[in-house]
Order: sequence, then C-alpha cells, then structure tokens
Amino acid sequence: MSRACAVLLLAALAGTPALAQPSITGARVDCINGEAAGHPCHNVALLSRLMPRRLDANIVLDMWGWTDGATGREYALVTTDTAVAFVDISDPINPLYLGLLPSRDSTVSDWRDVKVYQDHAFVVMDVNGANGMQVFDLTQLRAPPQVPHTFSETAHYDQFEQAHNLAINTATGYAYVVGSNNGPCPKGLHMVDIRTPLQPAYAGCFIDSSTGNSGDGYTHDAQCVVYHGPDSDYAGREICIGANVKALSIADVSDKSLPVQIASAVYPDPVYTHQAWLTEDHRYLFVNDETDELLPNWLNLPPLPGTRTLIWDLEDLDDPVFVREYFGPTDASDHNLYIRGDTLYMANYAAGLRIADISDPSDPVEIAFFDTYAHSDIAGLFGAWTAYPYFKSGTVAVTSENHGLYLLVHDAADAAKLEPQARTSEPFAFSAAYPNPFSTETSLTLHNPVAQQVLVTAFDVSGRRVAILHDGTLAAGTHTVHFDGQRLPGGTYLILGTSPNAQAARAVTLAK
Repeated sequence: MSRACAVLLLAALAGTPALAQPSITGARVDCINGEAAGHPCHNVALLSRLMPRRLDANIVLDMWGWTDGATGREYALVTTDTAVAFVDISDPINPLYLGLLPSRDSTVSDWRDVKVYQDHAFVVMDVNGANGMQVFDLTQLRAPPQVPHTFSETAHYDQFEQAHNLAINTATGYAYVVGSNNGPCPKGLHMVDIRTPLQPAYAGCFIDSSTGNSGDGYTHDAQCVVYHGPDSDYAGREICIGANVKALSIADVSDKSLPVQIASAVYPDPVYTHQAWLTEDHRYLFVNDETDELLPNWLNLPPLPGTRTLIWDLEDLDDPVFVREYFGPTDASDHNLYIRGDTLYMANYAAGLRIADISDPSDPVEIAFFDTYAHSDIAGLFGAWTAYPYFKSGTVAVTSENHGLYLLVHDAADAAKLEPQARTSEPFAFSAAYPNPFSTETSLTLHNPVAQQVLVTAFDVSGRRVAILHDGTLAAGTHTVHFDGQRLPGGTYLILGTSPNAQAARAVTLAK
C-alpha cells in the first residue's frame, strides 16, 4: 500500500479524516486573540486555504513560486504525491487551481521538488523510476484549454532516474540536482546547463567525499549563488553550499568541468543536516537540522530548549565560523527555511510557519507565526513542509502535508518576542516490538492514556518517512500497531508515535 493510500484509509478509520475538512476561500481571516479559523497564530492573517483534495492530491509536499513577467500574475507550484499542481494566486483570497503535471509514469512519490528558471518549471522526484528531470513551459498557464487541465511535460532530461531535490542559480542558468541515484554524478551536485530551458545538458559534477553518508558525498539540498559577500577571494564566483547529512560543504563551481572544494564544516551534535540559506549580503548562513529535535526522544534524553537553527558566519569562506544555536519557542522539528531581506521564514513542521527578525543575524527574534498543524507543536516529521516568501504581493505560501496550501500575509504591526511554551509529559509509550528483528512484519503495543489524536509513523535511518501506521483519534487504552516491511530494504527503522503532548519511539530491525 502506498503512503498516500494509507493516509486516506487511516483517516477514514479514525472517523474524522483531515481530508474532509473544508477549504477556505472568499474572505480574509485575521488573527484575533491568537486564532484564525481554528489555527493558533500571531501577526499573520489567513487569506485562503486549499485542501489537498482541491488539488487532486492526497498530500502536498514542497512548492515554489512563479511570477509571469508578461502579466504580473503570481502562481504557486505545489508538489503533491502524484503531480505538480498549478494554482493562480493573483487573487490570494480566491485562488484558482489550473491543473497539474503528473509524473512521467504516474508514480506516487513522497519526495517531489520543483524550481523555476526563465518561465519554465524543473521537477525531480525521489522514488524508483525513470522520471529524471521534467521541464514544463509555464506560459501554458496563461490560457489552459480547460480548468483544471492535465498538462504534459515540455522537455525531459534523462541523465539520472531519481533525485531528492534541485537548486537553480537563476543568475547563471544552471540547475544543481542533488541526491540522485545514478548517472554521471550520483549523490553529489549534478550540474545541468538550462540556459536554453528546453535543451538541458549535463555540465559537470562535484562530490565532497569528506561528507555525506560514510563519505559518499551525498547532498540533501543546496543553494548556489554568484557570491557577493565579504570574502574578496571569491567575489563574483559561483558558490554552492550543500547540506550533506552531517556537515556543510562549500564549493566553487564557476568552472563546471573543474569545481573546487572550499571548505567543509560541522556544527555541534549534528543529526541530519537538511537545508541552509544565506542572508542577502552572503555574510551569514542559517541551517536547519531536520531530526535533532527528535534525537533526545530516541535516546531518552532531555529535550532541546526548542526548535534548533544553526547560525554560521561566512566572512571567510575557507574558514566558516559557527556563531550560535537559535532555539525557537516550540519543540517542533524544522524542515525548510528561506530569507527575504531581514526576515527569516521557517516551515517548522508541527509548529507551521515561523517568522523571525534577523536584522541582527546573530540574535534572531521571532515576531510572527501561523500554525498549520493545530493538534500540537511537538517534534515530529509532519505538518508544514515549505514556506515561500518571495512573491512581490507579500503573499506567503505554505504547504502543510495533510492540510493543503495556505496563502498567508504577515502583519508586522507587533514585533513582540514570543516566549517558549510550557512542555508537558504524558505516560504515552510503546512496548517492545515482536518479533524484532523481523523479516516481513512486526507488531508493537501502544499505550494511550487518554482519547486523543495520534500519529504513528516509520522512518529509515536517514530520517525519511517510509510509512504512516496510524493517523487519527485513538481511544484510551492499548492498541496494536503493525509495521509491514515486505517492500522495504533491510535495516533499522524508527517507529515514532506522537500525540498532542507526548512522543514514544521504538527501533526495529528488518532482517533481509
């Protein structure tokens, strides 16, 4: 059973499926007394929300934005489990779903990413298959044959099969595919010349063998820029910064045939270096570690003080200096972050959109939030995936997996700092799994002290969610949870249970 099918089935069994909740359009909902349409908030108003079913999807994943230079219209490009959905958000109170670009072979995937260059979308997917990189001419959205419409790719790049993500440097016209499975540059920075968007061509490869999984140079995400920061040695050079599992990797990729490693850097207690973004002056780097908030739970250690963001000073690119850890006011895990001006926009999974003032980059101050996952703010890999802040209109688009596309606007009237929330503990726990190790299926007993929403998920050692075992209301008492590993590779998996106020975890070993 696919993850998407499991989400639908478990939600139906729970009796109050998330997908049955209504979309919200037609009127702005202001944040009043800390709430907007049932969502905790502060200084952020809700313009509209489209549930996944309104986008012909089961869940939504990542997203990017496109502004049509000819018309000025704004579009959200939302990746889902089956496609890229195109939404005209020029009127953010009444967004219009225009249609979708499906996978080449209709493959369902939990990891699909899209970026934009010269009115074209570039799409990769991290699942077995021959999807490669799809190219789509976005000007087709100006006048689709009907609404919604199923579009076809305009061009295709086949020098790899699957990839986790891609970055595009719009200043140079190069795409950097990361985490690919094969081809001329598996795992590292697979460079593609897209200056002629419909004729993408392989340009080069960079693999930092001092990083990744056991030195394989695996790059999970990257940002590539024409550098204009304080290090004069690299002025005007094309620099890529990679998030490489447990380290940062900085490379000069100006010459695609001969990229040069500048530096690698490790911060305190890395777990999974997920993504990083430069301040606009290229002096500071903000980094999120996707699973560091979960590690204390796995090891039965005290929790972190809050969502942890790592701040680096890159005054000297050859010698990055770790500045400090910034802890947000909730326990939520962090996923993606972006910077616009002096403002940091973070998609912190269960805590939703978090907005911080970074006019002093060494001392961020949270000034606003909108919680897309109102059940809880605890650590876990569910909820807000990406917050895109670059529309000229000021609309901030946020994808939240089971709850859809949110169109929001930041009301900066009050910049008061938000204080950490109190944490509570509940007797919420798994029994030992049996059998363990197992060859096909194992079972765990979950003790649930009160009737509440419970999410049970399975993750591999890289932090990827491989299955949702339950998502819905559970009565008080004990419940049996089954984990089917027949279609998964052998190895260790983490079974994680989350409720509004507690977490439980057990490691299981699939022996094949």
